[in-house]
Amino acid sequence: MKKLILIAAFFLGISFCFSQTKPKDTITRKAVIGFDQKGNKVSFKPETPPLIQIAGAPPANYTYFWEFGDGHYSREKEPKHTYKKKGNKNVRLAVTNNYDNGKPPATRPKTVAITELPETDYQDIASIELQDGFLLQKNREPIPDEEIVVIMSYQNLKEYSTNGKLYLFYNDRQFKDDNFSTPEARAYENEKEKLEENFAFVDDYDNHETYLASAGNTFFRNSKKNEDLENLEQTLEQSKALYRNSKVFEFDSLAPKQTRNLFFTFKTTPEMIKDTSATLTIRGIFVPDRNYKNHKVKNLEMEIVTSHDPNKMSSNGFFMNYRLVRFKTLNFKTRFQNDGEGPARKIKLETDIPDIFDKSTLKIVDMYPKCEICPKNEEVNYSCLDTIVLKDQIHFVFKNIYLPGSNQKNVMEKDSTKGFVKYSLKFGKDFHKVKTKSRTAIIFDKNDPIITNYAVTRFSPGISIGVRTGYNYFPDQENPKSYFLGATISPYKSYRWYWQAELYYNYMESNSSSRTDPVLKQVSPPIVLPNGTVLDIAYVQEERSQKIVRNIAEVVPISLRYSFNNYIGFGFGPQFSVALDETSENNRLTRYFRPIFNDPNPPRQGEEVVRESNTKKTKTEAFEKMQANVFADVTFGFSRIGPSLGVRYMWSFENDFSHWQFYAIWKF
Repeated sequence: MKKLILIAAFFLGISFCFSQTKPKDTITRKAVIGFDQKGNKVSFKPETPPLIQIAGAPPANYTYFWEFGDGHYSREKEPKHTYKKKGNKNVRLAVTNNYDNGKPPATRPKTVAITELPETDYQDIASIELQDGFLLQKNREPIPDEEIVVIMSYQNLKEYSTNGKLYLFYNDRQFKDDNFSTPEARAYENEKEKLEENFAFVDDYDNHETYLASAGNTFFRNSKKNEDLENLEQTLEQSKALYRNSKVFEFDSLAPKQTRNLFFTFKTTPEMIKDTSATLTIRGIFVPDRNYKNHKVKNLEMEIVTSHDPNKMSSNGFFMNYRLVRFKTLNFKTRFQNDGEGPARKIKLETDIPDIFDKSTLKIVDMYPKCEICPKNEEVNYSCLDTIVLKDQIHFVFKNIYLPGSNQKNVMEKDSTKGFVKYSLKFGKDFHKVKTKSRTAIIFDKNDPIITNYAVTRFSPGISIGVRTGYNYFPDQENPKSYFLGATISPYKSYRWYWQAELYYNYMESNSSSRTDPVLKQVSPPIVLPNGTVLDIAYVQEERSQKIVRNIAEVVPISLRYSFNNYIGFGFGPQFSVALDETSENNRLTRYFRPIFNDPNPPRQGEEVVRESNTKKTKTEAFEKMQANVFADVTFGFSRIGPSLGVRYMWSFENDFSHWQFYAIWKF
């Protein structure tokens, strides 16, 4: 029993991993909303705590998102706003700390009371007609256990007032845990949330021309009216298949050309996936008129971060299914920001490309600044993006552009200082199931490079079921016969080290026999022969045979395996056997021979006069016997998937039970 405990402890120790918990930042910093009010015109000014500079990063700074409590917002540091209607306005401020080591400062909303309307220089919410009348934005990238604000903007591009519907889908199903808790929604135009489980639709279609909006804010006009995002049921079913949670709002009396904003505060969960190269999405669906099925769809991409750094690389290659990725296209995105005091005219992105990707499949999906692709082997004097493919890198070079610096004079809009390249790659041939890491060196003009985080791609483990059958050879037992059939489970087509569990049924039969030489001995009680002769001495010979049949269940709770290449593998681990039943049949045959006396010669064996036989059967109940083994084996064939042959040596803690296994296995 002690040996069993030691073996179990040893193999549990192999799979046990120590972890450390990163201490949380418990220091709360606060920002205060300050304002100067004159009638319905208000000037806002934030009071922020000192920044904590990240060593080696560009200068730390704050960016701001103001929500004025009437449907308007601003990203300026000290905005001015003229209110159009009287009432108490609940003003909110979200401050983002860039290149800063602390948490974003917390703020409390402030109420601004508008009792008179002397000023009339108010402005309507800006048109989003260039975005096809529907736009999703965020104030910053998500950090686990913090808040972000999502703005859903929608505009009536029709020539009549409409009553419509808005859908918001969140928490991608591709991730195990929810990334967001239930968001807080703030509506300023009487949008009403509908708590509905089933959706009802009408069958009519609007005859107005509609447009299809892509995730990258590129718009494609569809000339066929009946194919242009008219199947609302299908869009909603697809969205429900992609996301776990949703919210639905109805709005009324949206005037022609009018734009409205709906605000959502999302609290990211502590369980949010910690992969800082993973990309989340939130989907919005805009139905301009509830009488029709015409609708628009926008996906808002968000990249998980650990700090607010605008220079970042991300990918959508998170927990991919290795069985299905052969023809999958992966998207990568590198974001950058010019933090200088002047514009950048040339930006070079030196990006690592892991070996598993085929660089010849490179496609530029989107970019900013917007420009053409540079012609090969030709110098031009207009703005363009050049791509240089090297052995293990691709260089993206913006030439002849103008990207203003965030510290440049008269630059008010921080977003104008940011850019990105979004590109796609396909997998190469015969790529392995390995985790990849790549990052980018960003070079503005002739400045020192800025190194981004690592963009990680990884595969989900997957499951491979295998069938294993073979023969056991016991060198220390007489005439054994042992066959087994079972199943294995392991990660699908693992590379190098991986685990494997096994379960088998084993049939084992062993036979043994022995025979003694005839020995003259006293017989008690005497033997009476048919003719009445009584023998009290005879030659006695005994023959014994034993047959044991075992039905055994064998389990390998976990073993460690290593694939040297596609054809040779090695493994080791513990195996535990338990008898489902054991039947033992013992036969004894006793033979008596008449002695012949011929003085002066010694007596000799004569004819057989009688024999006696005895059979005894015993059966062991299930699970009465348990046995522990340790094994090591090697396989030849297709070591990761498919058929292979193997040899395993099983070392047993019981005498005579160490043995060899010769087997075939097929992993599916």
